[in-house]
Amino acid sequence: MEVELTVDGKNIEINRFVQDILGSTVVGATGTLRGVEDDCTEIVLKIKK
Repeated sequence: MEVELTVDGKNIEINRFVQDILGSTVVGATGTLRGVEDDCTEIVLKIKK
């Protein structure tokens, strides 16, 4: 699983451990939603604060 983090347009390097935590959390949460296929290949999540 590959995870990229961009903050205000700047790419932030994250290590494999953080990639695994963020990726697994998002994949697990979205996998429970209706309309999300089990075999999806990409998830894009945008957060504005």
